[in-house]
Amino acid sequence: MKAVSVKLEGIVKRFGKVVAVERADLELPAGALVTLLGPSGCGKTTILRMVAGLERPSEGRILIGGEDVTRLPAYLRDITMVFQSYALFPHLNVFENIAYGLKVQRRPQAEVRERVAEVVGQVGLGGLEERPVAALSGGQQQRVALARSLVMQPRVLLFDEPLSNLDAKLRKHVREEIREIQQQLGITTLYVTHDQEEAMAISDLVVVMSKGKIEQKGDPRTLYTQPQSRFVADFIGSANFVEGSYSGGEVNVAGYRFPHRQDLAPGDVTVMVRPEAIHVSDSGVGLEGTLHSVAFLGARTEFSVDTVVGRLEGVIAGNAPELPGKGARVRVRFAPQGVYLLER
Repeated sequence: MKAVSVKLEGIVKRFGKVVAVERADLELPAGALVTLLGPSGCGKTTILRMVAGLERPSEGRILIGGEDVTRLPAYLRDITMVFQSYALFPHLNVFENIAYGLKVQRRPQAEVRERVAEVVGQVGLGGLEERPVAALSGGQQQRVALARSLVMQPRVLLFDEPLSNLDAKLRKHVREEIREIQQQLGITTLYVTHDQEEAMAISDLVVVMSKGKIEQKGDPRTLYTQPQSRFVADFIGSANFVEGSYSGGEVNVAGYRFPHRQDLAPGDVTVMVRPEAIHVSDSGVGLEGTLHSVAFLGARTEFSVDTVVGRLEGVIAGNAPELPGKGARVRVRFAPQGVYLLER
């Protein structure tokens, strides 16, 4: 099936006097995986439900493949959704769960067997067709839910917090499987999560939402290195924020000056510094500081430094040289690649 684009134009959703989504404009390129990311109550699931046809926008239009589906009922949109709860039938086995939608459509038995066999292979459930779903692991149940959606050959695939019921290690494994299958099949996919690491790991495009509004959209690297607001900078990864000024390709933070190029008018700025960009030494240029804490965590060392501009949180990846202990006097420098300036 040819991949289709999905477009939201001026979408507004009100529940009484509450505005859940405010003027959302968004395009999902054909075959892309786009993630709606944000805290609880930001409107991401409401947008997902409107695309699915489970909610109707108060204003605006939804187009799938160029067709206006705003008022089209869910069952005519050729969309399937993988739910957070899986919503499997406990009294049916794996094959019966996957085949359920096709049987409701009264597809010929030969077609049902052929299509179920195809998706069972795609999601790695071969040999488990006769097993009761209650006897499956959480990851296997998630694959059954995915297969049940894929077998319908939808134009658009939706995910609503699909990994929240899995433990951390299994979440990472299953998200990689979802991404691999999505790329293999080229299905346009809208994915909802509040987990920024999950969003960055699987997405072509991430849409960060807050209080019903789209704050910023872009590929994961751009969102991390060039956030357009303090909210995005703080939600995507971790960040330190200090006040400073910018002029002539140079940033001044409490007398510590360092080069930085950004298309920004001279003046006061908020300086975002990622933890990995915090470097400490026992001498040289930089902010004077005192080590407040040092924690060796195997793959990384986390530390914090008290300075005149406040406490700065840093991280060193890998087997780095051992830092001095708590209370040591140090100099703090910022690595340019981990710095981005925000207008005040």
